[in-house]
Parts: sequence; C-alpha cells; structure tokens
Amino acid sequence: MFGAVEAWTQGFTKFEVLDKLNAIDVPCGPIMSTKDLIEDESLRARNMIAEVQHPQRGTFKTVGCPLVLSDTPVEITTSPLLGEHNAEILKEIGWDGADAHALHAAGVL
Repeated sequence: MFGAVEAWTQGFTKFEVLDKLNAIDVPCGPIMSTKDLIEDESLRARNMIAEVQHPQRGTFKTVGCPLVLSDTPVEITTSPLLGEHNAEILKEIGWDGADAHALHAAGVL
C-alpha cells in the first residue's frame, strides 16, 4: 500500500495531493517545511510569522507562537549566540571569573 501511495503522490506537489484527496473526502494534511509555513498566507494573516533581529544573521522570518492569547502575548526573540551567557551561567555555579583569560585563550569559553 505504501508503495502504491508513494508512486501516485510522486507526480504531484503536496498541495496538489491535498486538493485531490480533499475533493474525495479523504482526511489528509501536508507536511509543511519551514519555508512553506513562512510563505503561508493564512499564517501571515493571523500574525503568526515573526521577523526577528539577529546580531549575525540580520533580520529573518520565523514561525511565531501558534497560540494567540490576549492576556499573555508572546515575544519572539532570537536565540543566543554561542557562549553568549557563559559568564552568567558559570557565576550561578560559583565561578568567580578569576581564570577567564586563560580559559578564553585555551578555547574553553
């Protein structure tokens, strides 16, 4: 069965398969890539695509929070840079920073 379905679907895009199956009442849905999600007009219309500033990549679009709650809005932010919070994390476990220069020079931090 899997082989037959795969052979049939290879001739169409995921959205063409979706249209064909929906036309005959077969429950289905596409597997969306990040690109598909970002370009989806319904997500854009509901403000679920966020533009994020990144210090190295510049501005980029990403999928925001799928839930919209009026009392608890979500702020979409960029991920931290590699090692950005090392000092804060190490201080939480008791490191005083005395050997920071040596650790940086050794490539540890």
